[in-house]
Amino acid sequence: MPKRVVFTADALKEPFGQAMHDRISALGLPIDIAQNNRITGLRGADERETYRLAKNTLAVVNAPAGAFKFQPIPPSADWQMNLAEGCPAHCQYCYLAGSLSGPPVVKAFANLPKLLAHTATYEGTYPPNRTWQNSADGTAGNRPTTFEVSCYTDVLGIEHLTGSLAECIRYFGTREQSQLRFVTKYGQVDSLIDLPHHGQTRARVSLNADSIARRIEGGTASVEARLQAIRQLALPRAQGGGGYPIGLVIAPIMPIPDWQQHYTALLDRMQELLTWPAHYGPIDMNVEFISHRFTPGSKDVLLQWYPNTSLDMDEATRAEKRNKFGGTKYVYRPDDMRAMKAFFYTEWQKRFPNAPILYWT
Repeated sequence: MPKRVVFTADALKEPFGQAMHDRISALGLPIDIAQNNRITGLRGADERETYRLAKNTLAVVNAPAGAFKFQPIPPSADWQMNLAEGCPAHCQYCYLAGSLSGPPVVKAFANLPKLLAHTATYEGTYPPNRTWQNSADGTAGNRPTTFEVSCYTDVLGIEHLTGSLAECIRYFGTREQSQLRFVTKYGQVDSLIDLPHHGQTRARVSLNADSIARRIEGGTASVEARLQAIRQLALPRAQGGGGYPIGLVIAPIMPIPDWQQHYTALLDRMQELLTWPAHYGPIDMNVEFISHRFTPGSKDVLLQWYPNTSLDMDEATRAEKRNKFGGTKYVYRPDDMRAMKAFFYTEWQKRFPNAPILYWT
């Protein structure tokens, strides 16, 4: 629950913004209206205080014009469509550090229905660097176009306040040529179970070794709660579940001491919860493996937010990797990457031979 909620005046003019206002009011949270459409009062005496003030604030605003120009986001999906920016969690490796400007306030978009309607103009289009396109004209065999809504927030972490994820699931349930993807570290999925998704939403959960999650994923659900939630979403409707296609995102993978044992325990628990009797029908599931990485800029921000972190960000133990824009990020050394990738591919395929591995990065 945020300690402060601010609506811009323009956001309240949107019907969905008004619905969010009613939803938040029903929770008994005090609401301020920013008549000049500017969110103020987020800067503290230092970065730590700014972080605290921003993380305790929910701002409901209209997505700017630039948000309607969707960006490619392979390998996660074709296009990035944000329903909010800023995350309520306190993960000490936060990938948003340095990638969003200003204090890390959560901004939920009141004009979400307009963003959703705009996705129709992207149906049938795919980024040119998709590695598995299979047709000369770039249509990839007319497969559905995928939209990722979790790049800049944890959509389930704010769902009780916004209702935005349910709005997206209902919308994509009406589309045949596009599909929704989201990922979360939270577990409160009851409101999603009966939604008419019609198989057009892939619900994903981010998981890690329990010792890592407990140490550096502050303010999130436990790994067990996340696993129970994804099981509930995946179970067929006849068994009281949501019947969703699901995905597991193992991230960020770290070669901590005895990492094989820690991750074996995670994979074993996943197998226990996501294997069921044949008469339930097959499970539609895939997995993404993401190793830990950081940039010089994100490291600087993270050390200001979490000065006592135990997260290993020693450049001397990493390999440098440059992107096409000349930026640098630090990844694990090739030998470490090969060992981890071999382990996860072998162990996954042993447990879930019919659940594809989408990628390792």
